[in-house]
Amino acid sequence: MKRVLVLVMLGLLVFSGLALAQAKPVQITFWHAFGGARQQWVARRVADFNYTHPGIQVSVQFKGSYRDTLNAAILAAQQGDAPNVVQIFEIGTQLALDSGIFMPIQDLVIGPEFQPDDYISALTDYYKINGKFNSIPWNSSNPVLFYNKDIFRKAGLDPNKPPRTFEEMLADSKQIVESGAAKNAITWPLHSWFFEQWMANMGENLVNNGNGRDARATESLLTGDGAKTILTWWKEMADKGYWTYSGRVEDWDGSDAIFISGQAAMEITSTSDVTQRQNDAAANGFELGTSYLPYPAITVGGRKLTGPEGVIVGGASLWITKDHPTAQLQAAKTFVLWFTNTENSIAWHKATGYFPIHKSAIDVLKVQNWFVLNPAYKAAFDQLLNTKPSRATQGALIGAFPQVRTIIEQAIEKVIAGKATVDAALTEAKALADKAIQEYNQSVE
Repeated sequence: MKRVLVLVMLGLLVFSGLALAQAKPVQITFWHAFGGARQQWVARRVADFNYTHPGIQVSVQFKGSYRDTLNAAILAAQQGDAPNVVQIFEIGTQLALDSGIFMPIQDLVIGPEFQPDDYISALTDYYKINGKFNSIPWNSSNPVLFYNKDIFRKAGLDPNKPPRTFEEMLADSKQIVESGAAKNAITWPLHSWFFEQWMANMGENLVNNGNGRDARATESLLTGDGAKTILTWWKEMADKGYWTYSGRVEDWDGSDAIFISGQAAMEITSTSDVTQRQNDAAANGFELGTSYLPYPAITVGGRKLTGPEGVIVGGASLWITKDHPTAQLQAAKTFVLWFTNTENSIAWHKATGYFPIHKSAIDVLKVQNWFVLNPAYKAAFDQLLNTKPSRATQGALIGAFPQVRTIIEQAIEKVIAGKATVDAALTEAKALADKAIQEYNQSVE
């Protein structure tokens, strides 16, 4: 009898141990590239997820810049310790695909839990590759013009008519500087992103083979008329003292400080800064305006531009790494779909200015009269919705995109500093970019 009792007790202990083991949450990791207030927002949302999904425990880590985060993920995967979910910037898409460390999220979803038709078309155009979503859009943006209406009034300009074209930008900038309303007319970071956006806005591809969408890109198009138009105008804006920057490449904070302090009347930067820029305007006592990215209203390569073609989706998406247990893959999928759902998309948009990525989110915001009550968000969103679909506005796919971006920035820097002509700088940049593209292609073929 005692022996039977002991066996029963042992069985209960084993059963209890198994139950506890089964109740233990699935542990997954999420790496992202946001610091500051956005890092805090992410942490709060992850905490909400963990609280409402007791079977899954997400550990979130900030891994530095976009480039740092992607490189760290690839290295970790090579070492057999990849995170489960990674935020990857849009230009890392081809590299992420070629790395072989990620699983297309569309291979994990079942039935109605994933609604690809609910994404706004610009996101689908960018992220749906070969008929499949490999990642889920999250923080999506494009460049917009912010301007100080008070400085416009001081300069004798209409505060409700910001410049729409390169030519209007030159004229308005001249009036702002010569009137003494501001030391400089405009600022934006010396960053290739703006060059890429202006190429798309003219309907110009950055690389061949349909911007790398029809087939793998093999060369850049940096010596075309579109590239020359952009850099010639940029140089003129700099030489006349209309455009200024901090003197450091990719220094977003530096340009923000120039605009916020009133040293420049305008700033071109990401729509993701709408909320922060509204707060800055209130704190510094000026009225903020927003408008579309200006475009060249001229003939480019014998083609008359009748209006802007539109912009490319910027920002990043969320990728799931493969070679994990099924439970972790499913947990990662559940987290990514929840983290980017309609409710969280709306909250993220309101907290930052990044786009509400779902059509259903837009419907909710319209019911709330959000864009009427908050017009600063409207210009950026309308600009995206009015973008004409094309290979140019779809955005380039290049495996060596991070290197190409650096090469373009170096070319711009040389031209601005007077160390090279536009033609010479772009010829050199094309040769370097083509070499980087071809070497990359050889490494993955």
